Amino acid sequence: MVQVLVLLPPIIAIGLALITKEVYSSLFIGVVVGAILFVLSGGSTVVGEGEAAVVQGFFQTGAGHTSFEWNFDIMGMVETSLGKIIDGVADPYNAGILLFLVLLGMLVALVTKAGGSRAYGEWASSKIKSKRAALLATSALGVIIFIDDYFNCLTVGTVMRPITDKHKVSRAKLSYIIDATAAPVCIIAPVSSWGAAVTSSMSVNDAFTVFLQTIPFNFYALLTIIFLVVMALMRVDFGPMKEAEDLAEQTGELGDIQAKSAEAPIEAGAKGTVWDLIVPIIVLIICSVLGMVYTGGGFSGVDFLTAFTNCDAPTALNYGALAALLCTAIMYLPRKIIGPRDFMDSLVQGFKSMVPAICILALAWALGGICRNELNLGGNIAVLLEGSSFLMFMPVVLFILGAFIGFATGTSWGTMAILIPLSEGIFGLQDGGEATTLLIICIAAAAAGAVLGDHASPISDTTIMASTGAQCDHLQHVSTQLPYVMLIGSICIVTFLVAGLTASLGYGLSLAISWLVAALGLCGAVFGIRIYERKKKAAAQVPDTAEKK
Repeated sequence: MVQVLVLLPPIIAIGLALITKEVYSSLFIGVVVGAILFVLSGGSTVVGEGEAAVVQGFFQTGAGHTSFEWNFDIMGMVETSLGKIIDGVADPYNAGILLFLVLLGMLVALVTKAGGSRAYGEWASSKIKSKRAALLATSALGVIIFIDDYFNCLTVGTVMRPITDKHKVSRAKLSYIIDATAAPVCIIAPVSSWGAAVTSSMSVNDAFTVFLQTIPFNFYALLTIIFLVVMALMRVDFGPMKEAEDLAEQTGELGDIQAKSAEAPIEAGAKGTVWDLIVPIIVLIICSVLGMVYTGGGFSGVDFLTAFTNCDAPTALNYGALAALLCTAIMYLPRKIIGPRDFMDSLVQGFKSMVPAICILALAWALGGICRNELNLGGNIAVLLEGSSFLMFMPVVLFILGAFIGFATGTSWGTMAILIPLSEGIFGLQDGGEATTLLIICIAAAAAGAVLGDHASPISDTTIMASTGAQCDHLQHVSTQLPYVMLIGSICIVTFLVAGLTASLGYGLSLAISWLVAALGLCGAVFGIRIYERKKKAAAQVPDTAEKK
């Protein structure tokens, strides 16, 4: 169908990035392709609203239209391409995220320069004495910091890098753990900005209660977290991730992008103590949480839960980062563990360290924006589902569709904003506006698929933040975690199929049967991988044994 043309920009960008291993030009080419499609169509690629939208212009056929209506305007294409990049950076929410990135980069540079990271790494290594414990501790911290996915990615990376480096955990593995405890944790946390995103997309009565009912059915988020724990306990890895882990174990090559950079690494001071890292991080967390409550109206009579879910997250995070930077100045300068000149130089170095992430985010936002708005990718795909009579199969269809849209656009929230109303439109509501069991499962499936797509997408801001937090090459992070994402996603496809087929049995019974299937699938996958890797290792050792004989 003609709607598939809107898929070209993300497919080209992601394909080029994976083939060439060069992310900047690949994303920019994707933006240009999107601009070309938009301008060629006459600058108007959407007809209708919401999920009923369809493309027009050179995509449109019918009375009064030919198959192609060319509008070849070079300057229009240039203006659209540059305009989307500028719009993405100039958006107040996005600009707040960029500022937080810069401030956090400065904070990390200061803590490193003062010797706080070094001292914390030495202290933590005496407490966490094995690689398994380091993996579990990193996963636990990621689960604990559930208030915001951006905050999670950058804080967990900052705190745990010294520990995971000490135990030879590859940066690819660290970035996967960070990414897998960001969006998957936030989507099942009632007190988070993600919970507000899901409930705001619903029109059912008591949307928050319905959201709580969807949490046990969010198989992708829950299975991802369980898989992290099982993987750490059993030391199970496969694919490119295993290669990265084996390289780290055998040679100490962790995949640190700063070690490969032409920039000189920040030299750690010798006077810093553990508290020089812990206190600024605690200040960052406390002030960020208070900032969320404040920006949500919590200090103006609004209850805590409402204030937290309606907060301005970027502004709140910047409050916390500024407070943490002020804390470092108060702690470091009077004690002379870092001088005024080194303090200011560290701020500059911290800014520089975040430039690659800022460039990737700016291009990713531009590509995602042109796919969502100008080409209306989600609406054009969602319209294909209207009128479907196979309602019991809709959970698995919505899961796959959500994963695809999330992957192509790099946004979970935008995907959920399309698919959750679509689910309600397909199924309708019971008398009184109540949600049926099948609708609850479909909302959960749409949210789970959106998180999977966001988790796997190279242009997702959360994926970019995870690689930034771990100081891992972005494309290595994407390629090493993709097999893990696909493994859990495959189990979820079967599980959502079972959930849809058993929805008529009621909420509780359908949930129990579905989780039985999910558990069997996860156990089978883990033990299958373990057996395969053991056989592969044994086969690789046979030639060596023969030579010795």
